[in-house]
Amino acid sequence: MMALKGIRVIEFGGLAPVPFCGMILSDFGANVIRVDRTKSFADTDCMGRGKQSIAIDLKQKEGLNIVHKMCSKADVLIEPFRPGVMERLGLGADKLLADNPRLVYARINGFGQKGAVAKKAGHDINYISMSGLLSYLGKKGEPPLHPVNLLADFAGGGLTCALGIVMALYERNISGKGQVVDNSMVEGSAYVGSWLSNSQKMPYIWGRERGDNTLDGGRAFYGVYETKDKKYISVGALEPQFFKELIKGLGLEHINQTDDPEEMKKLFKDVFLTKSRDEWVYQFQNLDACVSPVLEPKEAAEHLHNVDNKTFLQDESGGYEPGPAPRLSRTPGVDKVLPQPVIGQQTLMIMKEMGYSDIEIEKLLQSGVIEQNSKDSKL
Repeated sequence: MMALKGIRVIEFGGLAPVPFCGMILSDFGANVIRVDRTKSFADTDCMGRGKQSIAIDLKQKEGLNIVHKMCSKADVLIEPFRPGVMERLGLGADKLLADNPRLVYARINGFGQKGAVAKKAGHDINYISMSGLLSYLGKKGEPPLHPVNLLADFAGGGLTCALGIVMALYERNISGKGQVVDNSMVEGSAYVGSWLSNSQKMPYIWGRERGDNTLDGGRAFYGVYETKDKKYISVGALEPQFFKELIKGLGLEHINQTDDPEEMKKLFKDVFLTKSRDEWVYQFQNLDACVSPVLEPKEAAEHLHNVDNKTFLQDESGGYEPGPAPRLSRTPGVDKVLPQPVIGQQTLMIMKEMGYSDIEIEKLLQSGVIEQNSKDSKL
């Protein structure tokens, strides 16, 4: 038994945050049906494992009728569009909730449903800019540095929305009613960054310009160092007891944690260059110094610790994907990489499950309202 078994999710195909949100729900047992566009020549969803795909032309009335029918029986809908798009399609929250009062209607977009820039285009970097988070990130004397697209798309977007959906489903058990989960990635990112904004008055951590503080590169004992073999070691020896172990492992027991940070960084840099990464791992194996190797993705998947914990799942081709987290003791997530659908792979199956006859399905196929593809299709 999985935690979300029996939950039916309709996911409108999109980029990054919505597929991630859908994958989380799928990994813990939900039946996720992805609504894709017909005549799509590129499948950009690399997080489709365990999902089903139905290809529908939403420009045709018959296509919208199919979606309405799907949503009338669904528990959750996830949509990735700018404000007003779903309403123009006749698929707005008010309409669908009127037809299905138990529906949890989740919206993930950049700037939210209202506000001065709500309808503008944007990406992760724009959303974390507006949230204030980006201003904290980067090296001293350099422009802010964005952490690829992790903060808004995935932390403040897909993951935060999945939490909102689960909370809404829990509350539905009490009220019997669904509701709208409005997940703005600006708001989600700001919320994820609560500690950053709320801790600014902590003098030991902050108080200097960007890149010159304890956690953002300003201190030698919290950073990343290159090793002799051009690999890297991470160091997080913040507390005095860990710093003591760090300098013991480095053979630098004459220095103090309060010494000049720039001089200490130069010293650490030179010392770490004297051994390979794995030699340093061996050096610190019996020291509690908060020192860890910076593993490449394949190394991480094959590291003994991660293997013991089944942190990564291996697919049929021998590749690895991160497994679901957190770990639930009675109703865990999937323990293998489930197949990822091509666009429209389950169209016929889903249509039959909704009660459409073979004649009706054939007519919809011929008119281009729906599309069926297979794994062998070249989309």
